[in-house]
Amino acid sequence: MDLTRSDASTELVQVAARLVVDDGLAFAAAKRQAIRQLGLPARTALPDNAAVDAAVREHIAIFCADTQPAELLALRELALVWMGRLAAFNPHLGGAVWHGTATRHSDIHLYLFCEDPKSAEWALIDQRVDYRAGEVPGWRGEPVPALTLRCRAEALDQWVMLHLLVHDLDDLRGALKADAQGRKPRGHAQALRALMSVAVDAPEAGQ
Repeated sequence: MDLTRSDASTELVQVAARLVVDDGLAFAAAKRQAIRQLGLPARTALPDNAAVDAAVREHIAIFCADTQPAELLALRELALVWMGRLAAFNPHLGGAVWHGTATRHSDIHLYLFCEDPKSAEWALIDQRVDYRAGEVPGWRGEPVPALTLRCRAEALDQWVMLHLLVHDLDDLRGALKADAQGRKPRGHAQALRALMSVAVDAPEAGQ
């Protein structure tokens, strides 16, 4: 057994988890940054998301147990506000705020499903919301429109980044398929309220 390789893999997962929790990085970005921080070869095999997710939850339980539940609740409440404002576009929450591992450093990711992708942008204009338009990889790897804006989280006394990922209405069914860990990758407002109604002392084991 190559203990050096095993130790490096463990440390890589732990560093990536810390970057997710403390810096709000997405899993993919955290893995790449962890490789650079540890000075590992660029071709180092990346840990799978399940390993990072488990390490994230362990990190939160050890270092953030007193603060994370309230921060998560504040972000979920803010997500609900925007899901209400964008209700015409079938908003579904994903990412760390949905899965229960978000902290005050996390962004909010809402997935919108529209017959006309431009209609979400027009809604923001009608509501006089400033935003930045771009593209990000979708869950199938294809580029999808992304509208990014800042919104105020009064409960956290800070600004939070909100990403609106715009998909065709026909993509909604595929968006609800369970991920590799058997979890629902995203959920609508009613599902989010159901999560929030359950008192938890630690991050959820996963939805």
